[in-house]
Amino acid sequence: MAYYSGFFVFDQQKPRRAVLRNYTEADFDELIKIQSECFPPPFPEELWWNREQLNNHVTLFPEGAICVEVNGQLAGSLTTLCVDFDPAHPTHSWSEITDDGYIRNHQGNGNTLYVVDISIRPKYRKFGLGKWMMQAMYQLVIEKKLDRLLGGGRIPGFKRVSGRMTAKEYVQKVLSGELNDPVISFLLKCGRTPIAIVENYLEDDESQNYGVLMEWENPFK
Repeated sequence: MAYYSGFFVFDQQKPRRAVLRNYTEADFDELIKIQSECFPPPFPEELWWNREQLNNHVTLFPEGAICVEVNGQLAGSLTTLCVDFDPAHPTHSWSEITDDGYIRNHQGNGNTLYVVDISIRPKYRKFGLGKWMMQAMYQLVIEKKLDRLLGGGRIPGFKRVSGRMTAKEYVQKVLSGELNDPVISFLLKCGRTPIAIVENYLEDDESQNYGVLMEWENPFK
């Protein structure tokens, strides 16, 4: 079922019209441009979305591919797939669980909605768009009667303190409010809860290759 929702977001005190909807082939060029703005050089260009990946998203699981517009301009996107996740064995890498972003391993009968990527254009990052898109995916979890939404969060603030604490200690300090992490703190505000810290989750120098698996459990399961 296609998703479409209109609402207002605020640019400081000024309301702006926004729309949440599924993305389509017509959006591919703009989605790739958004990736280039979110991950500028020296981030490798070959790691931005490509058209084959995006085509798989809208073909294999269109319900899980959404974007948001503000005043008619594409401002961000969120992509998911369904997987069969065992909480007793949580360790995995982003590459293996998302098929390097190609989602050819999407399982229609999986128990978990997994976040492949969320990207917001820098100029729109104070509009609350990420939280709106996450809420739309929570609705999808409930609609499909899944157990949870899950995804691995980067910890980009970890590198600067990694010489004096472990990744686990860093996350604990974020949870206690002693430290703020731009990704983990954002996901906490979206209602996500950390369940595991994974080594070698993603090649990411800022996070020292760690990822924090964070879930939102379906309250109606």
